[in-house]
Amino acid sequence: MRSSPSIVPADRLDRDIHLVLEDFGARAGCAWRETDEADTDIETVLQNLLSGQYAYPVRIASFNPVEGWSRDATSDIADALAQRAADTDADISSALQDFIAANATRRFDTQLALPLRGVV
Repeated sequence: MRSSPSIVPADRLDRDIHLVLEDFGARAGCAWRETDEADTDIETVLQNLLSGQYAYPVRIASFNPVEGWSRDATSDIADALAQRAADTDADISSALQDFIAANATRRFDTQLALPLRGVV
């Protein structure tokens, strides 16, 4: 039996891909966010999380189709976000702070900065 060649070029699949599961609330529930192929690398996902592109992240799945592996990268991403926020004094949303608190595996010495709302 002959196999058909893939319609997706292998070089587009031979990389680590990260997808974010987001909670859209009680009415809509959770869904994997649709994202551009170019925005699934770890650096872009971290930047998008810090900038608020994902309001209520729940899980991050990572996989590499060519290498044949997949895993839950939520804790690794939470650790990286906390470290980056601490290193840069970035303002992060309360939802992202909750995500980090629920999933980080390490403690960070610096208090994460929250954006001020309604300060007069």
